[in-house]
Parts: sequence; C-alpha cells; structure tokens
Amino acid sequence: MRDNDSASDPAWDEVLTELAERRSEFHKQGFVPRDFIEKFFPLGVYRHATPEMFGGEVIPPHEFLSMVERIGRVDGSTAWVVAFASSNTYLGALPIETQAEIYKNGPDVVAVGGLFPMQKAERTETGFRVSGHWKFASGCMAADYISVGLLDESAGGKPRAAVLPASRVTTVDNWDVSGMRASGSFDTMVEDAEIPLEWTFVRGGNPLIDEPLFRYPLIGYQAQCHAAIGLGVAQAALDHAQQAGSYRGITGAPPVGERAYHRTEFAKSYVALKSARAYFLDVAEEVWETVLAGDEVRDEQKARIRLSAVNMSDVASQVVHDISAISGAAIINISHPLNQIRMDAQVPQLHASLSQHMYDDAGAVLLGLQPTTPGFL
Repeated sequence: MRDNDSASDPAWDEVLTELAERRSEFHKQGFVPRDFIEKFFPLGVYRHATPEMFGGEVIPPHEFLSMVERIGRVDGSTAWVVAFASSNTYLGALPIETQAEIYKNGPDVVAVGGLFPMQKAERTETGFRVSGHWKFASGCMAADYISVGLLDESAGGKPRAAVLPASRVTTVDNWDVSGMRASGSFDTMVEDAEIPLEWTFVRGGNPLIDEPLFRYPLIGYQAQCHAAIGLGVAQAALDHAQQAGSYRGITGAPPVGERAYHRTEFAKSYVALKSARAYFLDVAEEVWETVLAGDEVRDEQKARIRLSAVNMSDVASQVVHDISAISGAAIINISHPLNQIRMDAQVPQLHASLSQHMYDDAGAVLLGLQPTTPGFL
C-alpha cells in the first residue's frame, strides 16, 4: 500500500497550502468557514458519500481516510470537520424522496449533527414536535443541514436523528476549548420545531440505498474517520521532529538530532505510527473489497475495523506524547507548532467511538463471543 508521504496532487497541494496560511484565522474564530469548506468540493470530498443515484462519486473508505490524514497533517481541526463528510452515509436511511430533496441542488452537501443529549419529542400525526439543546455539532457553521437527536421508543434504544436545514437551527457561541479549537463544535438549539417523520431516521438503521458504500459498516466507518484525524496529527508531530534536528535550545547542548535519546525515541515513534497505519488502512481496504464482491461483511471484520481504529487513535496520541517529551521546554509556548498538535492529539482518543472498551468488545467478537456494547456490530 502506498504511503501518502510522497503523494502529490496540484489541486490538493493548493488547498492545503491555503489551509497552512489560514489555520490561525480558523483557530482564532473557532470554526472553519464555509468558503474554505467549499474548496474541498472539486476534490470530491463532499460527494464521496452521496448516493451515486444523486450524483455521488464514491471514494473507497481507505482512500478517504488517507485524505483525512493528509488534512490533519496540516491542521487537526479542519480534518475533524472534513471527516464528517463521511457521515452523509447516515442519510441513506432517509426515505428516497427526502434524499432527493437534500441533493436537488447537487451532490456536494454539508450535513452535520449533534445528537446528544437526546431530547424528548412529542409525537404528532405527521412526525415530531421538539424543543431542545444539543452539544457538539462539529462543523455546524458551514453546514447545509444539521441533525439533532430525538428520544423515540420505537427506535429500539438507538438515536432517532431529525434532519433540519441549518437555517432552522440556532447555534450557541460557546465553543471554548484547547484541542480541535477550530472544529466549531458549537451547541445547537431548536424551539418548537415540527419535523415530518420522513425527515427523520434511526442512526445505524438499515440504509435504503443499495450501493457499496452504504453496505460498508456505517458506525465503524465513523470510528475510522476519527482515528484518521489522530493519525494526521501524529504525522505532523513526526514532521516537526524531522525538521527540528538542528535545534540547540538555550543550554548550549548539542542539536537534538545529535542526541541518542532523541534519535531513539523518534525511530520508535516512527515505526509505531507507520505500523498502526498499515494495519488500519489494510483492514479498511479488505472490508471494502468484501463489499465490492457483494459479500456480507462478517462480524469479525466489523470487530477488526473497530479494533484497528481504537489502536490507531491510541498509537497516534502516544506518538505525539513521546515526540513532545523529547522536544524541549519551548513547546509550552502558545506559538510553538507542537503546542497545538499536543492539544489536538488527545481529542480523537476521547471520542465515544474510540473508547477503551472497544478493545474488550473487539476481543469478545474475535474470540467468538458477543460484545457487551450495544451497537458495536
């Protein structure tokens, strides 16, 4: 499998160059603006999870994960936002007529969601009426549609997502964090909104689109996308360490590249990240080939998707920690490149889809037992 270290494409290079120039702007305001998100439209990022029947152009999961990694290598927050382009696969559970409305102006649709805490909704003759407040709607400032979570006993314990045009959702300016600062994961509010049933779906429910990407494990794909963000951030830490070999510091000691402990820890981190990356992308590619062959994805494959994702996240976070530990006291400066990388690196690891109990669930399935976490498979 090709390592993206050498990957080059003029269109991508142009967008990533602009990202490097504007990322401080994004972090200062706390979100990635719509004008920059639209830079990814010609690259196919926001149509890769749109059904082909509505103009989508599929990017295989392992290739999309590499794209997220590449963005994260420049800015973790932007990678976090763009990774959610994959969540359009969830919309495949909506009625076909609703999907047709969503994509009526083209396949490049930005749909985000903050489903929790799920809110009680009044059932009406045509759907639901709800007022509520939800958290973590990453990328909502650039969204066309925003989903919110409804409590619905008929959903079998899974969240029912209600899809609303972004214009009908109020964003709360309360995103003040240290890591993934520009992800714009603001709270959202809705006041006395009537939502037709056909604009809701059960997250993790069976899609109504019979296309390969919609047969790929949807929940597992989201875990992989979050892990890919961490991978990109860790790659950025390695990039910094490689470029900082001549740094002397203020004590007069030899440049860091001439210190045995620095070389040793860098080499350990390098091989750890590359090894985890190879397994991570190999699993995604294998499962994609299973889907393309028309075969059903096996439970042990779903378990390996989740296992490779949580392992990728953990290794990436540890790599950033270890690189930081050998990089000197200067990294505590706000302006130091590793400072933001350190803050960003911990965030994917904290996401629910990459929690430590995923190891237990994956181990259970690989041993022929049942997982203990609902929705793991």
